Amino acid sequence: MSEPKPPTPTPGDTYKGWLFKWTNYIKGYQRRWFVLSNGLLSYYRTQAEMGHTCRGTINLATANIAVEDSCNFVISNGGAQIYHLKASSEVERQRWITALELAKANAANMQDESDDSGDDCSTLAPVPGQGGGCRNSELQSTLRTLNSKVEDLSTCNDLIVKHGSALQRSLSELEGLRVGADMGEKIRQVTERATLFRITSNAMINACRDFLSLAQSHSKRWQKSLLSERDQRIRLEETLEQLAKQHNHLERAFRGATVQPSFSNPSLGSKGTALVINYDDNEFFDAMEDPAEFITVPADPKYHRRSGSNISGFSTETGMDDQSYDEVSLASSAESSQPLELEPIRRRRTRIPDKPNYYLNLWSIMKNCIGKELSKIPMPVNFNEPLSMLQRLSEDLEYYELLDKAAKCHNSLEQMCYVAAFTVSSYSTTVHRTGKPFNPLLGETFELDRLRECGYRSLCEQVSHHPPAAAHHAFSEKGWTLRQEITLASKFRGKYLSIMPLGSIQCLFDKSNNHYSWKKVTTTVHNIIVGKLWIDQSGEIDVVNHKTGDRCHLKFAPYSYFSRDVPRKVTGVVTDKDGKAHYVLSGTWDEKMEFSRIMQSSKGENGTEGKQRTVYQTLKAKEIWKKNPLPEGAENMYYFSSLALTLNEPEEGVAPTDSRRRPDQRLMEEGHWDEANAEKQRLEEKQRFARRERERESVKGVTLAEEVVSLDSFNDSALKSTHQDIYQPLWFKKIEEVASGETLHIYKGGYWEAKEQGVWDMCPEIF
Repeated sequence: MSEPKPPTPTPGDTYKGWLFKWTNYIKGYQRRWFVLSNGLLSYYRTQAEMGHTCRGTINLATANIAVEDSCNFVISNGGAQIYHLKASSEVERQRWITALELAKANAANMQDESDDSGDDCSTLAPVPGQGGGCRNSELQSTLRTLNSKVEDLSTCNDLIVKHGSALQRSLSELEGLRVGADMGEKIRQVTERATLFRITSNAMINACRDFLSLAQSHSKRWQKSLLSERDQRIRLEETLEQLAKQHNHLERAFRGATVQPSFSNPSLGSKGTALVINYDDNEFFDAMEDPAEFITVPADPKYHRRSGSNISGFSTETGMDDQSYDEVSLASSAESSQPLELEPIRRRRTRIPDKPNYYLNLWSIMKNCIGKELSKIPMPVNFNEPLSMLQRLSEDLEYYELLDKAAKCHNSLEQMCYVAAFTVSSYSTTVHRTGKPFNPLLGETFELDRLRECGYRSLCEQVSHHPPAAAHHAFSEKGWTLRQEITLASKFRGKYLSIMPLGSIQCLFDKSNNHYSWKKVTTTVHNIIVGKLWIDQSGEIDVVNHKTGDRCHLKFAPYSYFSRDVPRKVTGVVTDKDGKAHYVLSGTWDEKMEFSRIMQSSKGENGTEGKQRTVYQTLKAKEIWKKNPLPEGAENMYYFSSLALTLNEPEEGVAPTDSRRRPDQRLMEEGHWDEANAEKQRLEEKQRFARRERERESVKGVTLAEEVVSLDSFNDSALKSTHQDIYQPLWFKKIEEVASGETLHIYKGGYWEAKEQGVWDMCPEIF
């Protein structure tokens, strides 16, 4: 009699079919329809009862499954529920046993997961209106399915081991039997056990195939989901950046629209009112952002007309004389200040060998340098760029044209604008220059002779080793002289490196005898250990004209993630000796600077955030300096500028102590870094030996002085001076400058004459 075809399994069903269930001693075994689904074994009298009447259910998570003979098996849950079942054949019985074992393992595993992670269900529950909950639910369902397949594999493995052992015993018994009547029965048993083994093996293979298919399909989905999340994050970041810019623009527009007149000048009429922004006490500012010291607003268009009445009428109110008001003179000077195209005396190089890619474990070297002075720690050339500190100092003359223009100015306030722009321009070459320059050896020099090409000459000398100090002197045929002495103090803080330049920079103009001085700001190298290196300049600079008392206060804003300003921002105000503002400078230290003529100003309360600040009415801004573009392929050449590419170019006639003759630096430029490291160690050891010799000679000199001079007449300060003045620079001498009150090394002459004569006998042998 044929079996009725079972219905199509519903989702969640694992196995269903007919079995004989023991009812009582009167009726015996009765045929029932069993359904195995989600860890539960249920039975019905017929298939039609599945929709409305269930005769019984047993949970397999805590059930015991026992086999009685070839067709019978028992399922019990340790209580009153005990099912004595019988299959139509041993093969059918084994199919049910296999399905029940798998279902039991899955049910037990799901129960353990529910017990262990019941408190976490709330975190994975879908949130109304959000897609994260649905995604988490799908992920958890996938993980449960994969885990179920893994449990199936484990159960199948146990069954294979069990049936394999039984098959092995049957084969052993078959081999021990004699040929007789029992042979047919044993062969039948072996055949059935082999069939069971094959069925179980097929089940395991199918489970493996399902697991692999699920893993592959979900792996592709997760990969697509990951890429989608990444693209969405990038779009959100771009949108956030655009919103920040729009917010900044709207805020500035709002501030410009909510200004009110503060006072009026009767001589200017109703249109000549100054504008003051009143900030409400309830307005809040970003704590990470340093508020601006002043605000600029466009001046009335009438100030652009240079009529004599307007000038005279305004000068009495603001204290600006007619000569300093000449905004056109500064603008025309900026526009017509293109340098004359002189034919170069020699063709300078435009490329150097590309930087090789050497791996270096930075942390293995820097971990012992935290809090120490880096100038006293020997570092490999892997951190360097193939230029010395003297050559980097000479790079300040990259935009020497600004000083040429300043020398032509007849007004000191206009001249101050160019000097301030020159001060800012010296930092533009550092924006991508994360490499460390070579520490110069004591007595090392560097000349930059551009007299016939650009009209200036420059000389640097390392005048001290500890602390490291370099003196620089440059003069131009256009009527200016630049001199500076820089001492670098550096500290490694773990995440960043701070470089604090100490010393003064001075600029003198022959025609006007104006004497300017200023100091450099702090340079910070970020992401020393992890991430991409980047450089920031921060601090304040006061450029002072010691002759007239004019002053320009420049502020380099430090980078802040929360700031609404442009990165690397620089602002400044040019004031006269009475503190009255005449020009406003603004821009960035890596791109360009602009200046604006101040027509009127109103003083606000200083130093308190949220209060009224100084507001300047200015004319239209004019560009005073712009950075030159980097040469092609600069990213492979240490981001050198066109001038920097020529600094280490070999030249004839330079001093034996010139940085161009330094062997370790030359080897590094050519790409031989291992040889350069060895040569660097040799030079440093040679320098240490020379220093010990100088100290030994100094001690001998002091001893001889003590023998010649009596103790009463020998001054202790003279003894200390003998110890300190061990090394005397060759081309510079230390003096106290009267105008600025600074003590620094200035050029004492003789270098260029020695070069013309080709006599360098006085130069020490340092290389």
